[in-house]
Amino acid sequence: MADDRLHMMRALALAERGMGKTAPNPMVGCVIVRGGAVVGEGWHAAAGAPHAEVRALDAAGGQARGSTAYVTLEPCNHQGRTPPCAEALLAAGIAEVVYGLADPNPVAAGGAAYLRERGVEVRSRVCEKEARLLNRFWLHVIACDRPYVVAKFAASLDGKIATASGESKWITGPEARARAHELRRRVDAIVVGASTVVADDPALTARDGDNIIGQPLRVVLDSAGRTPPDAAAFGGNGRGSLLATTARTPPARLEAYRALGTETLVLEADRSGRPDVVQLMSALKERGVCGVMVEGGAEVLGSFFDAGLVDEVWAFIAPVIIGGAGKTPVAGLGSAILANAFRLKDTETEHFGQDILVRGFVERAKEEPCSPAS
Repeated sequence: MADDRLHMMRALALAERGMGKTAPNPMVGCVIVRGGAVVGEGWHAAAGAPHAEVRALDAAGGQARGSTAYVTLEPCNHQGRTPPCAEALLAAGIAEVVYGLADPNPVAAGGAAYLRERGVEVRSRVCEKEARLLNRFWLHVIACDRPYVVAKFAASLDGKIATASGESKWITGPEARARAHELRRRVDAIVVGASTVVADDPALTARDGDNIIGQPLRVVLDSAGRTPPDAAAFGGNGRGSLLATTARTPPARLEAYRALGTETLVLEADRSGRPDVVQLMSALKERGVCGVMVEGGAEVLGSFFDAGLVDEVWAFIAPVIIGGAGKTPVAGLGSAILANAFRLKDTETEHFGQDILVRGFVERAKEEPCSPAS
């Protein structure tokens, strides 16, 4: 019904307020409606914080009895850091629960059945597609046991990310860069290579103008420890920083990073001698990371594509021709034949000033919904 969609879309908008803060939990929103009027709203603000349903029930108070609760995800039936939401809804006298997406986590699932068995009317799959898209990072971790990976790059019209001399600031305009910061805010970790840090010393913060609006875990891939320990990417705010390296980095150098507050992770080397990105993804999953943004450079992006780890692509294209021997966005081994090239589906385009963003999801065979490497 139209009202169902209206209230569920509001619940989804509320859920999005927890963007970048809820991992390893999903983003969830809840709207409580009585007699056609909204009497309570809530969202899951951060991992360990009260769930959306509890916050909405608190806002509704006594008006919750006999009302309808719209929840983006099936209410949990699990005692974790917070009590089960299904029990809270029942105790508050909710008459009907409408949810968007069934909970695929076997630990927390079962809330719908619990409520039905106790006389609460339950309906599902309202705005399911939108709910799935909102929580695609979390859903991927549940299904594939590794974080969801978004590859992001900005390139010229002729496919270059820098000139032959290495100059890259700025290929795209401020509007496109602002959109890229929105993606940084959504993910739980950003991955870059040592060459990017040495050349540009990026802070890897999520900013709105000059204001920091989010700080995911900053991960630097560095096979031999050549990144300066005091690099801006290793700043002490937000979720912290991680140097992913190999045994080539001397112990004394590792201690220099740790002394300045950067976590170090020694991984096996891949065929090129670089830190193994498959191992890195497993390590990030253990740290509660659901969504990863890989920003570059070209070799790092290539290693993720070669390992079959990329799930989504954000490609910003600027109407500028660099020419010559400029650098391309994705290196690595690549595909020897076009039939094996990575192709995107469900693509969308957005315009930001003179620049274009092409977004899409990497096609996978139905029998391999994750990747060969996961």
